Amino acid sequence: MPDNFLINDRGLEPSDAAVSLIVLSDNTYLMQLRSQKAGIFYPDHWGLFGGAVDPGEGADDALRRELQEELGVTVSNATYFTEFCFDFGFRGLGRAWRRYYLVELSAGLINDLVLGEGSEMRAFAAQDICHGPALFPTTLLQSGCTPRGNRSHVNERNQMQDLRNRAP
Repeated sequence: MPDNFLINDRGLEPSDAAVSLIVLSDNTYLMQLRSQKAGIFYPDHWGLFGGAVDPGEGADDALRRELQEELGVTVSNATYFTEFCFDFGFRGLGRAWRRYYLVELSAGLINDLVLGEGSEMRAFAAQDICHGPALFPTTLLQSGCTPRGNRSHVNERNQMQDLRNRAP
């Protein structure tokens, strides 16, 4: 299968998005392997569940809609965590933000989830996230990972420890 990483991305336009840091009750983090296909940002990379905020939709509502579409789960306990703003002015596209929410789910619920987008979902221990396969760049930013072995090049941030401290 061809590697579609950053191939034919000229028509892609970043938009505001709401995404979830899903922490399972066993202190693992549920992530999504994005499909290996052209026409999406960072195909075949591990990332967070969530997606674009539709016009007229609030970030909280977008998150609930995306989690229903992507996992078949209804979430009522999303807690605002942080927000990043990205400036795409160099491409004439303005700014877009990513709003992150902490979502806590029972580890036993994972077998009831239905993957609606992506090619795989998997629960990772925090220490394995940084040393695993390619990660979506904003996942790297959030986790504080150094991009060793990943195709992404971002500055190291140390936010994962804050998330681990908030997890039960």
